Amino acid sequence: MIIPIRCFSCGKPVGHLWEEYKERTEEKGEDKKKVLDDLGIKRYCCRALFLGHVDLLEEVAKFKKS
Repeated sequence: MIIPIRCFSCGKPVGHLWEEYKERTEEKGEDKKKVLDDLGIKRYCCRALFLGHVDLLEEVAKFKKS
């Protein structure tokens, strides 16, 4: 639902980079590979975490707990 603070495989902190990645890829339309390289995300596991993440927080927030 939300990006993990650390990579599941290697433990590198990556959560603080999500907002900049999202802004640069979705709003500015930059290439995902270039953005990941600029942010210093070099490992395959960390890159897969960013590329495979689906942000569902807004969808889940619509439902109230009863």
